[in-house]
Order: sequence, then structure tokens, then C-alpha cells
Amino acid sequence: MALPRCLSAISLAAAGSLYVMSGIGKQVGDEWYVHRSALVAVADMARLDAIQGALAALPEDAEAAINVVKFNVRSGRVSLLEYGNFDDDPFPTLISSWTHARNGSGFTRRSYTDSLNPPILHRKELLVQEAHPGRAAWCALTSEAEALGLFDDTRAIGFRMNWERLIAAKGYALEGAQLTPIANEGSADGSAREETGENIHRHRTALARSAISAPVQLLLRHRLLTRECSFFDYGCGRGDDVAALAGDGFEAAGWDPHYAPDRERLAADVVNVGFVINVIEDPAERVEVLRRAFGLAKRVMSVGVMLYGPGAPGRPYRDGHVTSRGTFQKYFVQAEFKDYLEHVLGQAGMMVGPGVALVFKDKDWEQRFAVGRYRRTDVSDRLLLRVPRPVRAPAVRPTERRARGPVELQPPHPLLEQLWRLALDLGRLPDALEVPFLVELEENFGSLTRALRKMSGAFEAGLLERARTARQEDLRLFFAMQQFGKRPRYRQLEPRLQRDVKEFFGDYAEAQAAGMKLLLEASDPEGVGQACHDAAVQGLGWLEGDHLQFHVSLVERMPTVLRAFVSCGLVIYGDLSTVDLIKVHGSTGKLTLMQFEDFAGSPMPLMNRRVKVSVRRADYDVFEYGSTFPKPHLYRKSRYINEENAGYAEQVAFDEALEAAGVLGDTEFGPTASELSEALQLKRLEVVGMSLSRSRTVPDLDSRCGSSFTYRSLIECGETQARLGLANPPSNPESYDALYDLAVKLLDPIVEYFGAIRLTYGFCSAELGKHIKARVAPALDQHAAHELNRRGEPICPRGGAACDFIVDDEDMREVADWIIANLPFDRLYFYGSDRPIHLSYAPTELREATEMKAGPSGRLVPRKYVTVQSGS
Repeated sequence: MALPRCLSAISLAAAGSLYVMSGIGKQVGDEWYVHRSALVAVADMARLDAIQGALAALPEDAEAAINVVKFNVRSGRVSLLEYGNFDDDPFPTLISSWTHARNGSGFTRRSYTDSLNPPILHRKELLVQEAHPGRAAWCALTSEAEALGLFDDTRAIGFRMNWERLIAAKGYALEGAQLTPIANEGSADGSAREETGENIHRHRTALARSAISAPVQLLLRHRLLTRECSFFDYGCGRGDDVAALAGDGFEAAGWDPHYAPDRERLAADVVNVGFVINVIEDPAERVEVLRRAFGLAKRVMSVGVMLYGPGAPGRPYRDGHVTSRGTFQKYFVQAEFKDYLEHVLGQAGMMVGPGVALVFKDKDWEQRFAVGRYRRTDVSDRLLLRVPRPVRAPAVRPTERRARGPVELQPPHPLLEQLWRLALDLGRLPDALEVPFLVELEENFGSLTRALRKMSGAFEAGLLERARTARQEDLRLFFAMQQFGKRPRYRQLEPRLQRDVKEFFGDYAEAQAAGMKLLLEASDPEGVGQACHDAAVQGLGWLEGDHLQFHVSLVERMPTVLRAFVSCGLVIYGDLSTVDLIKVHGSTGKLTLMQFEDFAGSPMPLMNRRVKVSVRRADYDVFEYGSTFPKPHLYRKSRYINEENAGYAEQVAFDEALEAAGVLGDTEFGPTASELSEALQLKRLEVVGMSLSRSRTVPDLDSRCGSSFTYRSLIECGETQARLGLANPPSNPESYDALYDLAVKLLDPIVEYFGAIRLTYGFCSAELGKHIKARVAPALDQHAAHELNRRGEPICPRGGAACDFIVDDEDMREVADWIIANLPFDRLYFYGSDRPIHLSYAPTELREATEMKAGPSGRLVPRKYVTVQSGS
């Protein structure tokens, strides 16, 4: 009995494929893009009606701005896109998108006007090239790279500020699946002593660098190291950091027991102990080195160590390991490192990256840095992003105006622009001590007061008010977190913080009260839930029920109540330097912190650790994966980052491809790693870098090829193959891909509609082809799939794959008519109502149907096939 005749999904896919071959628009996965001016060429009236209906439903002012349409060929979803300056800009920027559901339930609008990194139209097609040679390297950053600012200038594909930095260029290396610092390990005093029984060569760990080390880059990024500060590298190794800084105008010096033993150990504002203590095998000496180095620091010391990585660290020795090069390494975990520093120095250690901490000698610097950790770093950038550059009229006499005609407007003085940006960063007018270019201002304007007055007249006052609100919220967060520690008296606050208290709160008591109020807001489930919803609307994370999950880089852009909620959780757990994703549980008062292997470099990173923090109970549980529990994949990663994250374009493309492949299933967390691998193999897919590609492996012949056949059933069929008993396997992996496409796109639907079919001729290898002489054309019939001849050229340049089949007890003309009406075939040859049909599939999907009719001589002659319906 034939199966129910229902193939609407396949018909939709077949219809969608027609637009690729017709040259209208550009299809990426299931999304079809077309410029609005090309809609007149769309032949499918159902599709055109859906698009025109969506356009008509838009508000009039929005409809006029739409210039690109995106249509999902699987779901029928229409997205209307507004790109700025489409015709003249080679990479137009997406200003807004309106997504219209197929059921007509309305629009979902996303605005990119405040985005620092909005999508762009690459080649005006929104395509990301999968074969780009730098793709894998640029995607090799981890979540720590986002937090640490480990970026480098790279290509810009898909998004305006889609930057990435090579790991090695910023002092990190990828070992296995984990980002670890590249050590610049000198040590305190050369090789180990004879009495240790080991010949430890500390100097061998000092590496020649092509870029500044990670701890020093963090000092620069946090503006703790400037040209106004002196710098000393304690255990400088080969001295690459010192040389790089000195060459850039910094006051820098260093000492190393092996490479620079005769140099003086100097006191400095900033002291760096980069990957030194971890190469010292004597624990007591380690303590002395830290104390001596901290004694040289006037303001701050940075300390870098090696963290445990995924591989075997070496042979155990004392409290560390001896490596194959005869060097010693003491590895740490992040929490252990922080505790160790505080125990040795009696000072709070602030973790700023994986294996990197700061210890402050100058308490004013410490306060300023602590305030900065709760401060948004890009307020002025975002405020100025869409504001037109202000202009001013030149000062001319009235007679000159009449003589010269219209006044030519000029931009404000560059110093006023600098002053304006400083005011926006502060959220208030700056004090004289806060203006680093005060001398230049006074030379040009006479005084800071006059410069501020001119600035206020040249720029939009509303921006400063918005900056004031943002800065006040940052300070509220700082004072909220101050409630968990010992609060200094007002006169102990550093001067800038005192000015902030007076400006934004009036007095210290009001500032502390504002912080306490924020803590109370963060304990209100309803308020936290609303904040989660507000964040999701802005594209900051993914909202599922009352759970908001987002990348750690988005924390500072969250509503203040969510920032406070996360910060409260960190008071209980620690810091975010090893965290990739955060989940806020709005109703339960819990916070989940997740760490993955190679978060940015992998499209489906594996989870290493999950920490569930109960903010209300002030407790947390840690779940480690990899031994007792298998490591789960993170699916749909693009949900949790946004367009400003490096690698976002590639991730979106991958997630869409994986979704379209249908391998994720219906479970909440998706398939296990082994289940996913099996599902991908069945669909002839594999993950390569940040893309989902066709498999390059040769499958087991008895594995499934679609739902109705195995590869063997398509390979070992036909009279000649059966008579000779030839194995007949394809040698090219692309041939297996082609057989899979033939089975899934054509044969499975035919079986689903008509019932069982009988294959009479399938794949034909070059060896089998030698024995088939009559009525065959290997260069045309596609039975050879993607196999090559002796010259390394395709046997059949058409590609794809073909088979001959018959449906017993069915009129094959009816079968042919149905195939033509419903399936995306490449070529079909009809030989008669009781004869097998030749059917092929190739990505070209030409849909050429030919009927072989006997001529006067009895020889079969090809004629265009005419269906019963069209011929009647």
C-alpha cells in the first residue's frame, strides 16, 4: 500500500532552490536575500505576496527605508532590512530589521543604531567566506580574550568592528583546548642548587617574544602603566617587554638572574613579576621573591603564573612538575593563586585575567581601579556613535558676512572635542586636576572655565545628562559592593571619588544609601526578571522563561540591577576571569557561571565547569565535567553573544547551518557529544573550524544512507554488478555525499509517497563501467558520481549521483509526473510506463525531464517529457 501523499516540506525546499539557479538574490543556508529593486523578477507569486504583505504591514515611514528583503525558504519568515547608504557604501551598515512571522502575528524590530558593531552587508550579500586562510586562527580566542582585551586587527567580514587578535601576539598560546599564557619566565637566581638532587634550568623557560606579555598588556589596558609611570620587570627573562616599552617611550628597566644579573633592582611605580614564581622550585624562595618585588613597587605590582592546562604537566617534583626540558613549573588554579598572594603579601589580590593578578601598594590607585571595575568603558563611544559632528560658525564681521554670502560652518576646536569626551566619560564637568591637557586648554582659551563655557555651547547638552545617568548608576554599583567590605571614611577616599560623591549624591551617606537601595533591588525577583527582559530586548543575551543567559563580555552593558545581582554572586564565588557564560535565574535568586573549552574558537564549545551560586543562601556548588560527567556541548552559541563579539558572524552562520541540518533534536540541552557525532555522520556532515561542511570520510557501507537505504544498497545493485560480484565501492568521499543527497532529496520522498521501490542500477565505479558496454554514457549519466578517471579528471563532469528504479505495481508515468511536480531533481529519463526511471540529483537541480521514444528505426530518441496534466 502506498504511504500518505504529503510532502509539503520537500516541495517548499524544492521551490526555494529554484531561486538559486535563476540568479535572483543570494541564498545562504535557508535565508534568501534580495534587494527590493529585484522583487519585480520574482516568479513565485506566493513568495512575492508574503513579501509585499510584510512591506504593506510596516509603518509608512519605516516601509520607505527598507531596501533589502530576507526570506527563509523553510519557514516562510520575512525580514525587512534597512541598510544605510546602500548604493554608495561598499559595505552598508544595517540600521534596523523588521521580522514578520509567517502567521502574520506582527513584527519583531531590532535597532542597531546604538550598536558599536552593527552588521554590514559584505559584498552586499551578507556572506562569510568559509575558506578564508585566517579563519581558524582568528577564531581561536577564548572568553578570557574578550575580558582581557586580547584583540588584534584582522579582517572585517560581516560586522563593522569584527576584530580578533592572534593569541600569540598578545602573550597567550592554545594548548589542547585551553588558552594559557606564554610564560616569560626568568627566575630569581638561575639554576637550582646542587642539593636538590635535580638539575633544574630555570633560564630555559625564558622565551623570545614577538609581542608584549599578557600581564604587561593588562597593565596597559587598565591604564595602570602609562608613559608618566616608571616600570620595572622583576625577572625579565630576555628583556623583550622592557625593550618594547622603552622603544615606545616608556621609562622601563628590568633585572634577571640569568640574562641580566648585573643590573640594579630599581623601585618603580609599576613592578611586574611575570611568570617568575612558577619556575622557582623552592617554596620559601618563592615567598622571598614576591616580597622583594612588592617592596620595589610604589603603586602596583602585577603577578603572572601558569595555570593548569589540559595536558600532562610533566613529572611530579616537590609541589610542582619537572618538564621534558628540565625546567620546573609550579601550576596554579585561579582561586589558589589569589589565596597564595594574599597569604604571602598580606594584601588583597585583584584577579584581572587567567593567572594574572594585581596587588596595590598605593591605596588611592586601588580605589580608582576598584571603581573602574564597576564602570562602563564605552559610554562616550556609544553616546557619540550616532550624533552628527557639531559645527560652529567662524567669527566674522557683519560686513564680511554680506560680502561672502552664506557662512561656512567649521567644526569645534579639537581641544574642545577632547574636553567634551572627557566630560562624557566622567558624567560631569571635569576638575582642573582631571584634565591632562590643561596647559594646552589655557594657552588656547585662557582658562578651563572659558573652555568649558565654549564647550557647552558647541555640543548637545542632552548627551552629558545621559552620561551623568550612566555614571551615577556605575557609582551606585560600586557603593553597593562596598557594603560587603570594610568601608573607608570619606577623607580616605581618593580625590576623584570624593568629587563624584559630592556631584552625584551630595554626601557620603547618600552614596552609601544609594548602594544599599541597589542591593535591595537586586534581591527582588520581580525587578530582576524585568531587567532580564529589558536586556534581551536590547540583544544582550537569550531569555528563556525568566532565565537570561549571556556572554561575560556583556556584563557591563546589562541593566544596573543585573550587574548588581551578578556582582553579589561574585562576592560569594570569586571573579569572572575564567567564566564564559552567565545565567541569571530571575525567580530563584541563583546565578550559574559556566566555563568552556575554547569558547570563542569552537562553534560548539564543551563545558568544563558549571558553578551554581545561590545569592540568597550565600553558597555555591561546583560541577566539574570530563571524568564523572561527560562534557556537554553548548549549542546555539550565537544566542548568548551579540554582534559586537569577535566571531559573531561566523557563529550565526554555523548555528543556522546546524539548525537546518536537523541534528539537535527536541531535548532541552541537545544531543550528547557522541549522539551529535553519530547524527552528523548519518547526514554526511562534519565540523571544520567554524563551519559545518560536507564530510570527507568514507562511511561504512552498511550505515544508513537516508531513511530508506544503506550505501551498500545503492552501490551493489544492477545485473552486471550482481553477475560479476564486484565490490564496486566509491573511492571519493564526495561520491558518498552525492549518494546521500540522492537518497534524502529524491528516493526517501518517493518511498514515503509510493511505498517500496526497487533499484535496478545505482553507483557505477570505473571498474564496473568496463563491463557495461551497451546503451551507457558514463560522461553524461551521473552513475559515476564524483569518481575520477586515470587522468584525475571527473568521469562525469555533471557531478551529483544517479540511479535507475522501478515501483512495482505502479504506472511509472504517474511516478514521473509526481517527481516532476514535487522534487528538486537534476535529470529524469522516462522509458515507459512499465520500465525503470533514470533519476539524478546534483546541486544544479536543473529539473530536466526527457522521454526516450522509439523512432522509425526502433532506436530510442530523446524528446522533452510532457506530463499528463500539461499535455491534456
